[in-house]
Amino acid sequence: MMAFVLIALIAGAASALMFASIISGALISLVLFYLAPLPLMVAAIGWGPLCASLGGIAAAIGLGALFGLPYCIAFAVTVALPAWWLGHLVLLSRPVGHVAPDAAAPAEPELEWYPVGRILLWLAGFATLTTIAALLTLGTDAETIIGTLRRGLMRMLRATDPQSSGEAGQFVDALVRIAPAGATIIAMMTLTLNLWLSAKITATSGRLRRPWPDMKTAELPPMTLVALCIALAFCFTGGLLAIAAQITATALMMGYALTGFAVLHTLTLALKSRTFWLGSTYAVVVVFGWPVIAMVILGMADAVFGFRERFLRSRQPPPLPTA
Repeated sequence: MMAFVLIALIAGAASALMFASIISGALISLVLFYLAPLPLMVAAIGWGPLCASLGGIAAAIGLGALFGLPYCIAFAVTVALPAWWLGHLVLLSRPVGHVAPDAAAPAEPELEWYPVGRILLWLAGFATLTTIAALLTLGTDAETIIGTLRRGLMRMLRATDPQSSGEAGQFVDALVRIAPAGATIIAMMTLTLNLWLSAKITATSGRLRRPWPDMKTAELPPMTLVALCIALAFCFTGGLLAIAAQITATALMMGYALTGFAVLHTLTLALKSRTFWLGSTYAVVVVFGWPVIAMVILGMADAVFGFRERFLRSRQPPPLPTA
């Protein structure tokens, strides 16, 4: 029990230090800030969600005592809560099948683990929550949020280029419009990276209690496409509702982008130069960014037309002839 509590406190302290490092303003602190959920996620997957919850509560209280209530709430919402819940989902399972009543010694039941696609949907939900919460710290209406973002970006621009002109103002206005979507993409990608790294660390240490899932089979629930269409429709309303809808739509599209990569991994199984094409695709997306739209379209198309299912069905051997 003492070892369990010690691990929880160490994970919480590590996450709190990484979260609070952003105060220093150093460039490396930005990397540490985005990796702040990692220690708590490792604790949640390796030692159970209770371990992460104890560490998260202790870390939030410590940050609140040192830096004030806003830091406590921000850490709890953006770091501790996602780490605890996602760790719980990774370990969530249920038995499938049944044991024969006349069996002498009942075998251990086969377990069905929480689907990877639904975990992706939760990642999109947490990315939406954290981005909206961050924007609400700037104001409670769209005009205030946009104005605060514009003033902050203008100050940064003037600090680097004192001779900035009206064209720079137009550039800042464009940045302000896409800032919520950009923040959502960063939140979605960092949460996904933290969860993947924490699962890899626990698997390497031998503490991962579920088999490593086949990422090629990841797919979002069918109603996700309906939710995305509704979010896109609300993007044209205006005000705070439009900003929230833009954030939600961006998070869901990033979920489809990840499933698009899963589709690509499946459809290239028959290619001899599969490694080259996959590596080239990842390199183009990382370097240029905008080609990720193709992955979003591929993921959405697979949700509608079932490309992976048709491809895998075509690769199955024909049935044996019957006498």
